[in-house]
Amino acid sequence: MGMESQNIIRSSATSSLTPSPDARKRQIQVTKLIDVTCCTGCKGCMDACSEWNNLRGKVGTFEGSYQNPPNTTAETWTTIHFKEIEEDNKFKWLFSKHSCMHCSDPGCLKACPEPGAIVQYENGVVDFNSEKCVGCGYCIAGCPFDIPRMNPVDNRVYKCTLCLDRLQAGQVPSCAKTCPTGALRFGPREEILEYANQRVAALQAKGHKKAGVYNPQGVGGTHVIYVLHDITDPERYDLPKDPKISETVKLWKDDLKPLAAVGLVGTLALAAIHRVTVGRSRVAEDEGDEK
Repeated sequence: MGMESQNIIRSSATSSLTPSPDARKRQIQVTKLIDVTCCTGCKGCMDACSEWNNLRGKVGTFEGSYQNPPNTTAETWTTIHFKEIEEDNKFKWLFSKHSCMHCSDPGCLKACPEPGAIVQYENGVVDFNSEKCVGCGYCIAGCPFDIPRMNPVDNRVYKCTLCLDRLQAGQVPSCAKTCPTGALRFGPREEILEYANQRVAALQAKGHKKAGVYNPQGVGGTHVIYVLHDITDPERYDLPKDPKISETVKLWKDDLKPLAAVGLVGTLALAAIHRVTVGRSRVAEDEGDEK
């Protein structure tokens, strides 16, 4: 797919980086589609993710649901959610895969205070650099999808990387490679969005009038999108209806932090002026006393 070389376009706690025009021509944005209407809850994607990334999550216990583990962890980057519902006097299972959404405007990256700990590549992948993570947990608070998790062993945060190492080798993510039903598809963003719209049209033709594509614009769109039976009620799949970056994060990063920087510069300037004026007069007074 021509993804062997990727450029960082944004990095936490630093100014945005812009790739050269020549590099930009070689880059393509990618997207993973999760079609819940085709998912059978086999958990093959979970096993593939664990095997490829050498993750060994703890064995859970049965607590009244087939959903296990109940959510992502530092050693479980993708989970299948099982929901039991009653609709039209019929019992139904709802299955949905959950992992990092790779937002176009990532709340985790905006919240992170450590330079280079979180980066965003031009293909859309948002990746964590664990070597630079300081374990503050701000990225967890900044994520509107509640995905990143702290590892208590090394006090660092981890999440799905969209198999960036596989993408750089021209392969698709391990979960998409493994899915036996076609519920997961991966490729260039425009092609995946077009296919998703075709699936929605087919579902609507079959009577699912509220079917739609889940690609929330509150975070600038995501590079992991869903086809849902009912786009008006994503909460039934444990997806937030209108995810947005926390106002607290926006306030700190966009408003207070620049003011703090200005305040620091002003303080240094006043200190320099004080040193030049008051400091010199005191030196002159001391010399006069000595005489």
